[in-house]
Amino acid sequence: MDPFLVKAIQLILSLSFLIVLHELGHFVPAKLFKTRVEKFFLFFDVKFALFKKKIGGTVYGIGWLPLGGYVKIAGMIDESMDKEQMALPPKEWEFRSKPAWQRLIIMLGGVTVNLVLGFLIYMMIMFVWGKPYIDPADLPNGYAVAENFKQFGFEDGDKVLRMNGKDVESYNDVNKYLFLRDVENITVEHQDGSVETIEIPEDIGSQMFQEGIMQPFIPINYPVLDTVLENKSAALAGLKKGDSIISLNNIEIGYWHEIAPVSNENKGEEIEVIFRRDGELQSVMVTPDEDGKLGIGPKTGLEVQTKEFSLVESISAGFDYGYWTLHDYIAQFKYVFTQKGASQLGGFGAIGGLFPDTWNWYGFWNTTALLSIILAFMNILPIPALDGGHVMFLLYEMVTGRKPNDKFMEIAQMVGFFLLIALVLYANGNDIYRWLFE
Repeated sequence: MDPFLVKAIQLILSLSFLIVLHELGHFVPAKLFKTRVEKFFLFFDVKFALFKKKIGGTVYGIGWLPLGGYVKIAGMIDESMDKEQMALPPKEWEFRSKPAWQRLIIMLGGVTVNLVLGFLIYMMIMFVWGKPYIDPADLPNGYAVAENFKQFGFEDGDKVLRMNGKDVESYNDVNKYLFLRDVENITVEHQDGSVETIEIPEDIGSQMFQEGIMQPFIPINYPVLDTVLENKSAALAGLKKGDSIISLNNIEIGYWHEIAPVSNENKGEEIEVIFRRDGELQSVMVTPDEDGKLGIGPKTGLEVQTKEFSLVESISAGFDYGYWTLHDYIAQFKYVFTQKGASQLGGFGAIGGLFPDTWNWYGFWNTTALLSIILAFMNILPIPALDGGHVMFLLYEMVTGRKPNDKFMEIAQMVGFFLLIALVLYANGNDIYRWLFE
């Protein structure tokens, strides 16, 4: 099956699953507090619905616009903007007639479900598949270090032993921790066998983001191609998996990390690549793209190990993984408010790209858990039209004893809705731009 179609199916299935459960998070406490729920929809039914059926007092259905879902709770100012109902005297079964604490629980229900669901999925993943990792001790040649990091005392060939005094579990944790967590020091073993603890600047994450150095530590590999992306410069020039790079532009290449500096210096310019295939030396002309990329990946030879967990252990391990996933997402959220971060926002295309391009249940559930936690965080932001906006106004009411008037709530809801639409259009516009020009 076409990889695009596989990703699309996984995206629709995952979002449908998460949206339905999120809305159930509102639906169930509303029913428990005897609040009437008039509609329960997957996707939005603007003008018409693909399917709908009334059961009891609720219309259940599927809309045609896949931008989310909703429950329409009687007596509540929401995206339905039902002004006629709100103009009538409050009824005992309406949302607005319930005590503030009950309304708060109803509004927090969706976020709570998404958060708990993400943690539960991670627990299930740990129990069924375990946790894959590559021991940093298994990197025979150590790491190649970005030039900007050598000023701190790091050297090519370093082996990372500890970060903040704790052992490093997997080789790719080094870059992630530097970017998203408070790393104060890193203990390394240099090639000469000496061990040194190097202090790290407090703003290292911001430096990495602004300078575009997201992978300052790369395992040293030999320049043998394992991945050659279709329709990228290397593939278009005829390079194939298994080819061994000998030189770029007459510069000898001994290790994989030596490729990037040469290709970056020749963005958009044709360079000569000499490589070995089946024991014979060959030459082609390749043009790195505007980002200095060739569309290739190395043959690592690294051994992936799996840490397995019992049922009881998986609960703790899954909770820990879920906690740090949420922590890391919040930590990187601040970059959205920078010019560079805003340009990297993605919509459905970027979300779909998180899924594997072949059907893989581990990949599907791992991405679904991540999306569930992201949805929980995004929905609790204090923006009108989101759950967090309603929670913000409810907390104001509970603290001051005064409820914001309906006119104010209508305006706030409308402003929040248009902000969200603008954000969705902008993010998906970024996807289209990248698809067309990158």
